[in-house]
Amino acid sequence: MPQPIEVPEELAARCRPIALLVLDVDGVMTDGIIALDDHGIETKRFFVRDGSALALWRMAGHRGSILSGRWAPAVERRAAELGLSPVIQGAKDKGARLVELLARLGLGPHQACMMGDDLPDLPALRVAGLAACPADAVPEVRSRCHLVSNRPGGRGAVRGVVEAILRAQGRWDDLVRSYLEPEGEPARDDPGPSG
Repeated sequence: MPQPIEVPEELAARCRPIALLVLDVDGVMTDGIIALDDHGIETKRFFVRDGSALALWRMAGHRGSILSGRWAPAVERRAAELGLSPVIQGAKDKGARLVELLARLGLGPHQACMMGDDLPDLPALRVAGLAACPADAVPEVRSRCHLVSNRPGGRGAVRGVVEAILRAQGRWDDLVRSYLEPEGEPARDDPGPSG
């Protein structure tokens, strides 16, 4: 597993106000391969560790959304499992759709991170205060992103970005600790009450 992404102070300053993570699907949440079954239904594979990171994102009190140019039932289902809402599919102008989403949620662009991997994502990446992409994004996207994940799309790219933002916000360690110290139970190295 790659080491956490280094976040210099200038990037950390962009990360701190982020409250909304907007994700493209193909090439970000998935490896970008589109598979069709015998009935023409599009299927997708999602990486479980990205889902774990998105659970921490929600535990931090943040929101997540999907902004995709394609439409697939599998995306609706995975978004429901992960608590991502709203799910915007079939978006032709992702920049305009992100502006609409921010207005609906009462957020400013500086509070949004958009994560995309290919040319259709560029308009939305330009709107967001924090533009992010997987390690294997196309060069035109990588060169315009503030934060490049240390992992490829569909193989932990989302986790890398979520971890970098939450670390910059000073939240990562406490959120991880919540898995180690269930509510009401002392940590294993806690000797308990003395006496």
